[in-house]
Amino acid sequence: MKTRLIAVFLVTFGIFVSISAHADSRPVYVIPIRGEINPSLTVFLRRSIETARKEGASHIVFDIDTFGGRVDSALQIANLIGSLDDITTIAYVMIHPDGTGVSWSAGALISFASDAIYMAPGTSMGAAAPVLQSPEGMTLADEKTVSAVRTQMAALAEKNGYERAIALAMVDQDLEILEVTTNGRVRVLTRAEFETLLRRAGDGDVIDEGPVVSESGKLLTLTAGEMERYAVSSGTVSTRRELFEALGVSDARIVDLQPTTADEIVAALTGAGFTSLLILAGILALFMEITSPGFGVPGTVAILCFAIIFSSNFLLGTVGSVELLLFVVGVVLLVLEIFIIPGFGVAGISGIAMIAISLILSMQDFVLPTFQWEWDQFHRNVLLVIGNIVGAFLAFGAVAYFMPKFQFFNRIALATAQSSADGYSVQSETESETLVGRTGVAVTTLRPSGKAEIGDDILQVESEGEFIDANTSIKVIAVNGNRVIVRRV
Repeated sequence: MKTRLIAVFLVTFGIFVSISAHADSRPVYVIPIRGEINPSLTVFLRRSIETARKEGASHIVFDIDTFGGRVDSALQIANLIGSLDDITTIAYVMIHPDGTGVSWSAGALISFASDAIYMAPGTSMGAAAPVLQSPEGMTLADEKTVSAVRTQMAALAEKNGYERAIALAMVDQDLEILEVTTNGRVRVLTRAEFETLLRRAGDGDVIDEGPVVSESGKLLTLTAGEMERYAVSSGTVSTRRELFEALGVSDARIVDLQPTTADEIVAALTGAGFTSLLILAGILALFMEITSPGFGVPGTVAILCFAIIFSSNFLLGTVGSVELLLFVVGVVLLVLEIFIIPGFGVAGISGIAMIAISLILSMQDFVLPTFQWEWDQFHRNVLLVIGNIVGAFLAFGAVAYFMPKFQFFNRIALATAQSSADGYSVQSETESETLVGRTGVAVTTLRPSGKAEIGDDILQVESEGEFIDANTSIKVIAVNGNRVIVRRV
């Protein structure tokens, strides 16, 4: 019996040690969130998180250093982080030599989506109100947009155990929040929450009103020390080593993920500047190819430009079959308008419109905008596409006007007119018949072709094979199409 108990104990202990060793062997992934929050960063994070999940990571540390960025991208990233129930997520705001040491705006929203927040001394977090670009500069979004972000921020705070009032004040500048001590516990409440607490307090509750943390009319931004004081940050740590020790994973395998060259290329290709250049070059090349015989360099350039636009945006998840179909149908309508349908009307305008719509939709993940940040993005996309289509039209006109004047173009294309003054003439069938039998004088030496004066016209003629000197009398003996055959008289 005693032996059996010892055996059971040893087996149980072995299983426990095995499980513990397995748990300790799970890696810790560090994923950077730096610079502007945009769709290309979302793609990188989605792929990185999936890699960490497949490798059985115990923790994912998001190394955050950002002023913010697009609201839609921040919401998508927050949802990605919030979906990781089997992995502990950590937002760590640290100072990099080439960084800013902040997690503002969209960065704060992403930080609140994590299970825990750690910050380095000298860093800060907050100012998460959505702002939009206007002719007057950066302005706060409308109430509908602010309400949506405020609600999401509060939901993340409630989910992860952060002070709800702090999350709200980072988004809504109209809130006043204050420090309140309830039965020895320091909390942060909105003014409305504090008044409700006073009404509901029992006889034994001790409630002390502390200083105002954030006044109405100002967005809340907190330092690392303040975040720790109000229990939003789990601690202030200077280095990653200190962070890993605080998490209890200092002996774990640390895996650092960084954007690859492919990520950087996609980010560049989907940027406004490069996209604008691709649209301009693609539309211009498309016009040149459609109005030229055969298939040549302009067609190749057009295919390359639009392939880059659609493929890079496909990686961002904003291109599907609808956008591609609209573009193809638009090109077909444009071809029909130019080559088959006389004039320029409904088909041509519809073709250009469908091409423009396909390009606009390829740069956004919605069809019709709902929130103000979507309207802001939609307006930018429309201006980008329409502006470059107009620019392509103007460039096409300039190319058509100026190119024949360049010496290089004259080497590869006919740039001169054949006028009657130079001896070129096309006669009707009746006129050609009347030439037979008429006489004239060779203006140039016929070798065997040249020019001859017949009546009042200078015509391009040719002899029967012999050379005829200039000023020699000749006679028209036959006319074959535009060929006028003469012989010496």
